[in-house]
Amino acid sequence: MSPADAVAGTSWLRSLRRVPNPRVRLVCFPHAGGAASFFRAWPQWLAADIEVLAVCYPGREDRIGEPCARDMTELAGPLTDAVAPLVTGPTAFFGHSMGASVAYEVARRLADSGRPGPDTLLVSGRAAPHRLRASELGSQPDDVLLSDVRRRGGPLAAALDIPDLLDLVLPSIRADYRLVDSYAAQATLRPLPLSLTAYYGEDDVDNPAESVLAWAEVSPERFAARAFPGGHFFLVPHAADVVRDIDGRLGRLAAAR
Repeated sequence: MSPADAVAGTSWLRSLRRVPNPRVRLVCFPHAGGAASFFRAWPQWLAADIEVLAVCYPGREDRIGEPCARDMTELAGPLTDAVAPLVTGPTAFFGHSMGASVAYEVARRLADSGRPGPDTLLVSGRAAPHRLRASELGSQPDDVLLSDVRRRGGPLAAALDIPDLLDLVLPSIRADYRLVDSYAAQATLRPLPLSLTAYYGEDDVDNPAESVLAWAEVSPERFAARAFPGGHFFLVPHAADVVRDIDGRLGRLAAAR
């Protein structure tokens, strides 16, 4: 995405749809190796009064020249400070795969610091924090790492067959895999004052249903889950259905405030 999409005052956020006085603000967190543009199509399936923002991690798109974050603290710390001023009304965080962990950590840091946080957390294709397991793929040779990216599918898999694109995305893929592994070794569960919905693929072998449903322990009384056909990137072919489900939940969120 271009710098013109950047939210004023921060390099961390891109505006996918600006809305004066939004009914709800949705902040989207990309997967490992992913970018803000992954969510570009989402506004078409959301009510017109929902503002949509996407997180831009360092080391990709217009931040390609910046070093990738080395661990979750380096990523979620400054991102929390960037997101905090936007939590001025009904707010939702959505994250897929690694993005679900990042969204959770940002929500956790906001709560721990006494700042307003999201009303709801929407996680996708990701085990609960206390159920994560390190893969150690971030330290493996390129061919082993890329084989796993291809196995999982998704938009990055197609880019791996284009040499120029591979050169651009490989550093962020490897950095994110390393970040995910280091996070899995120290992640803990903390109940949060929000509602939580978990989405998952019925055939996602890396995140089986029981590990995703364990997110209920973050918000025991306000938890929901929904399964879709497919594997880890079920979100790609079912994007419209997932986002329409999110739209309904955000509408109920705004009505309850």
